[in-house]
Amino acid sequence: MERPNIKELQKKAISLRKDILKMLMLAGSGHTGGSLSMVEILVALYYYKLRSRPSEPKWKGRDLFLLSKGHGCPALYAVLADKGYFPKETLWTLRKLGSPLQGHPQIGVPGIEISSGSLGQGLSIANGMALAARYDGADNRIYCLMGDGETNEGQVWEAVMTAAHYKLSNVCAIIDYNKLQIDGRCCEVKEVGSFMHIWKDFGWNPIECDGHDISALMEALDKAESAKDRPSVIIAHTIKGKGVSFVENKVEWHGIAPKKEEYEKAIKELDEALAVIK
Repeated sequence: MERPNIKELQKKAISLRKDILKMLMLAGSGHTGGSLSMVEILVALYYYKLRSRPSEPKWKGRDLFLLSKGHGCPALYAVLADKGYFPKETLWTLRKLGSPLQGHPQIGVPGIEISSGSLGQGLSIANGMALAARYDGADNRIYCLMGDGETNEGQVWEAVMTAAHYKLSNVCAIIDYNKLQIDGRCCEVKEVGSFMHIWKDFGWNPIECDGHDISALMEALDKAESAKDRPSVIIAHTIKGKGVSFVENKVEWHGIAPKKEEYEKAIKELDEALAVIK
């Protein structure tokens, strides 16, 4: 596919982070750290790789994106609004009574493929969709974004084995590898060893990259699509709370939203980062 302008995508990532922070600040609740860590992953997907038609969300030829780590949905909502799936003003209703944009994504919102938030289930659903596409003779690809802490769930590894067994090359799992979860550092909660070695041993095509380097993410997505005999996983090394200095790598920001003064401080930092991009 034609590669977009990287600097423009870097600016897009900053703009999306500002929208995420505004949503969370207005809501007074939500998951800041894990939403900010996944922004470049979504940018590489939605502005480069994913086949989609925002004006026709159920287009049969679309690729499907599943947000298994549903608590990161503010980032997805920001992207969907920017792409035109629904009006941007809807973002400011996040988590409010009657809003379609709840704290975890739900079917019915344009662009949302599955209701998620109970962790560990997304990859199993991706497998089912991939098998259905195979039986239909369709070439849809299914992308499933998971958290690294989420891979503590046993169901994930059942799904990993299933995808390898059926050689579901149209499945691409992506790990938001920010190395923190709600209870602390992932390696302290449950050490799982080298993701690269584990996924390879399970029969997958593992690809490792910097999850904030948009060029590296696009290259990883291309490599995943070129693997025709097995499923692929992109292990994207990220920073929880990326882009806001006082949020980065702070486990306490897993499930809290910025207050107004914190929001204003964060926006100032992001504006300064934007000014550096020429």
